[in-house]
Amino acid sequence: MTDINIVWIGFGLLQKQSKLSRRRGFTLLEVLIAIVILATVLSTVFVSYTATFRIIDETESQAETYQMARIALERIVEDLESAVCSPGKAEESEDKDQLFEFAGEDDEISGRNADTLRFSSRAHIEFGDEDQHCGIAEISYYVDENEEGGFVLYRSDRLQLEDAPEEGKGGLPLCERLSSVDFTYYDAEGEEYDSWDPSSEDGMPHRVSISLEFANPANPETPLKFFTSVVLPASKLKDKKE
Repeated sequence: MTDINIVWIGFGLLQKQSKLSRRRGFTLLEVLIAIVILATVLSTVFVSYTATFRIIDETESQAETYQMARIALERIVEDLESAVCSPGKAEESEDKDQLFEFAGEDDEISGRNADTLRFSSRAHIEFGDEDQHCGIAEISYYVDENEEGGFVLYRSDRLQLEDAPEEGKGGLPLCERLSSVDFTYYDAEGEEYDSWDPSSEDGMPHRVSISLEFANPANPETPLKFFTSVVLPASKLKDKKE
């Protein structure tokens, strides 16, 4: 074998070794590019998942709010539809404690509507008692502020013969996360009142509008508003008698 052939064989072996070495690993630049691409993909996926879960949480929260509002409005409407006329004015009754009148107060807490309402109704609810009592009950709605600054709407329900609880006490929470509770009253002529005086000639309003506003975590400046109105059947009966 000549020297020239030996040189060519050696040169060929060096080329093969060079190709093999290039196939065995990546350069630093290639590794950095791969890391950047992987980070970009993971960031995109993370943002998408985060947005999806946020939308799911907001949807569940709004669904819960809608359910609370529906239950609260249905309960208030049912109580008002079962409202009864007071037997007389307070100053004409010998037992004022047993006389339930229709009274609505235009109240505020921290500059927000927190109205209260008290009236006679046949929609009494008995809890945890096998002997269900029936009769006319005093039903009242009042608002209290919780530690987070939101409102809680309470419903109090007591029969005529039961002892009256302390004002603003003794009720069960009907719904929470409220930012406003507003009752509006209308007489038979359609005149609007922010409050209702039990000593008025009509005795009870012809119609009551209920407005509930709930805190909206997705957009705090735009609360979730729910509104309904109910005509009191007892007021119609009273008008026919007159």
